[in-house]
Amino acid sequence: MMRSPHSFVVAVRRPDGKIALREQSWKSFWPSLKFFRWPFFRGIMVLVESLHNGYVALEFSAQQAEPPPEGAPSTPPQRGGMALSLVLATFLALGLFVALPHLLTWGLGAWARIPLDTNGFAFHLIDGVLRLLVFVGYLLLLSKNKDIQNFFAYHGAEHKAIWTYEAQKKLTVDNARPFDTLHPRCGTSFIFVVVGVAVLFHVLLLPWVPRLHDSNWLNQLLLILVKLPMVLPIAGLAYELQRLTARENCPRLLRWLALPGMWLQRLSTRPPTDAQLEIALLALQRALKYEKKGAASPEGPEGVFICEDFRLEEEAEEEAEEAAEEPLPTPLVAS
Repeated sequence: MMRSPHSFVVAVRRPDGKIALREQSWKSFWPSLKFFRWPFFRGIMVLVESLHNGYVALEFSAQQAEPPPEGAPSTPPQRGGMALSLVLATFLALGLFVALPHLLTWGLGAWARIPLDTNGFAFHLIDGVLRLLVFVGYLLLLSKNKDIQNFFAYHGAEHKAIWTYEAQKKLTVDNARPFDTLHPRCGTSFIFVVVGVAVLFHVLLLPWVPRLHDSNWLNQLLLILVKLPMVLPIAGLAYELQRLTARENCPRLLRWLALPGMWLQRLSTRPPTDAQLEIALLALQRALKYEKKGAASPEGPEGVFICEDFRLEEEAEEEAEEAAEEPLPTPLVAS
């Protein structure tokens, strides 16, 4: 999956070895709301757009795992079902990484008979540590699944392709292979920064929130509801911090603080095969081609078409580049 400023491309290796490409123009969500492009607000929009794009890419991949027979009409995506699945996945993530650590902290205090009051700093500090442990444990559990290992290898391939482009090298497998699978602008690092910022926000702000109900259960549930909307400003600040840590002139202290996020990528990425690198490189090639020409491929329904082989596509690109560089032939003039 690759997104450039004006295009969104997903490439998938089908069971028959061919490559399915889904190309479409990209327009930001709610372009009329300009403040969502301001610093500290743009991170919120990037989070929402990334969730949507990730789900679209997974849905397309699942469709191509069992493509319809040739000549049969393709099934159009069900927008309502996609939206519902995205909402459910978001609530599941909030439950896993916000509600669960909070309830574990409360339960830990009750079990150990330690007075962990939500008006104290200790409660929210322990909550933050448990949130990080839940996230790391979640990645560890996922990494044991063979299908997810394959998915993480494609994640590593995307990073290698981006490194190749940023090094201003030709997008070939040989050029991409030596690069690292870790990247400072990775989503895994972003989530780590989100957790770190959340701990800081919660420790500094939530102890000042008065008790919301006399019942312990209801008080905890209401405080979790207070935490949920805080995810948005936390994501906005975390995005700006990650952008800063990815710069070459980033202060050394911030870069050190961001290192654990890079280490976590060793769980969410794996060294890709050459075949997996081809998919990432082709997706990036097509996204860049769109930026140059300003139009996605018109072939197939909704910009979906089949590429027989990465090397054939690469040769076609080279021929097109060579033709563009050749001088135009002298026109024939009738005598």
